[in-house]
Amino acid sequence: MKINKELLKGSTVTLILKLLERNEMYGYEIIKEMEKKSGGVFLFKEGTLYPILHTLETEEWVQAYWQTHEGRKRKYYRITETGISKLEERKQEWSLFRNAVDCVLGEGKA
Repeated sequence: MKINKELLKGSTVTLILKLLERNEMYGYEIIKEMEKKSGGVFLFKEGTLYPILHTLETEEWVQAYWQTHEGRKRKYYRITETGISKLEERKQEWSLFRNAVDCVLGEGKA
């Protein structure tokens, strides 16, 4: 089943921050890890991911740095202390949202 892009839009930043909390990664690695962790449900394109990463960098939620690996220069991203704090806020917000949706759908506890 394909996920509506509007549903994904509100959670993309949280998902990216969570991956970067686990490990520093370069862009394509983030795309592949997201696909793997989601069982193929979340398929990001580079044109979607990189603008988000640039915004997160501007907001200082992530920090970028260049590293050469196997002869290739790659831009890696790591989550900052601010990013970790924002991730915690977003996880709490997501939990509240998910529970409220489940309640409305009759599958949660009020």
